[in-house]
This record gives sequence, structure tokens and C-alpha cells, in this order.
Amino acid sequence: MSESTNGLVIGSDGLARPAWADKSDLLRDYYDTEWGMPVRDEHGVFERLSLEAFQSGLSWATVLAKRPAFREAFAQFDPVTVAGFDEPDIERLLADARIIRNRAKILATIDNARATLALRDDGTDLSSLVWSFRPGRTPEPRSMADVPSSSTESVALSVELKRRGFRWVGPTTMFALMEAIGIVVTVQRPYRSIWDVG
Repeated sequence: MSESTNGLVIGSDGLARPAWADKSDLLRDYYDTEWGMPVRDEHGVFERLSLEAFQSGLSWATVLAKRPAFREAFAQFDPVTVAGFDEPDIERLLADARIIRNRAKILATIDNARATLALRDDGTDLSSLVWSFRPGRTPEPRSMADVPSSSTESVALSVELKRRGFRWVGPTTMFALMEAIGIVVTVQRPYRSIWDVG
């Protein structure tokens, strides 16, 4: 493994990735097969929004390792089911050592499921709303140091989601979501890197 001057890491397979994506097999596989790939269904966007909120202040590796347990604990992130969670469910989640047991984030996830259902009543859905904030032009960083942590669009998305009752959806978290589900592309797949590697 070697690091290039632009912050990318050349893995043992000869492919370039951000350093964070080359720290473990789990992160490498996630980056190669999921990160930045378009996710346009309500269920998929709700799951990723929820996991990004749990990641806030922690490492993505921690959340990704716990994702199978999160999916089990949160009914595969089905918004209808999660919206119906009550106090016994909250206590169950707080007692589940396999997930991140943060009461505020658990409550936010339940509230966000309810807000997701409310969007349906307004004639839209979570995916359509989130994707409506896709910028006309994606960032064009020349190195990892140039990759932003938020954008005008992520700020606007954060404001709109909060207006609609969502919580734990700050601009930085929303920018991470936008990267993860392919709304903005800051780093291309390793087999077609946008940066010269050397």
C-alpha cells in the first residue's frame, strides 16, 4: 500500500482509494460496491440517513460493522415499522449492545421514520425530496484535502428536512449522505479515478 500526493492510497490490488476506504476489508468492500452508487428508493435512503445520523461523532467503520445488527434491531429500516416503535421498543434498543445505544439518536430515527411517512401524505417521498437537492454541478476536488464537508445544497437539504420534522440531519451529515448515495461524487470508483495517481 502506498499513498499518493493527492491523498489517495494505492491498495495491494493496484487500485486507488481514499485512505479511509483502505483501512479494512469491510471498508474497502463498502467503498468498492456501495459508496457513491445511486440509491433512489425510499427504504434505501431512510436506512442510509439513519446510519449517517448514528455515525455522527463516530467512525463510519464502527457503524458499518454494526449495520447487520442495526438492520435487525430496526426492522430492516422499514419506515412504517420504525414509525410505530414505542417505549418498549426504545428500551429494547437501549439494551441491545450490538448497536450504538444513544437515546437521542434512537429517538431521532423513530421521529425520522414518522416524518418519512408524513412526506407521503404531502404527495412526495424521502428519496425524491433528498434527490431534489442534487447540485447542478458536482464538486471537483483535486485531492482529498479539497473534498468539502458540506455544501450549499447540504445546508439547504438540512433546513428543509428539519422543517419537515426530521432530526439529526445537520449539513455535514447530509453532505455525507449525499456522497454515500451518489448525489454528489467527490471521488470516483477506484477503477476510474478522477485524479492522477503517482
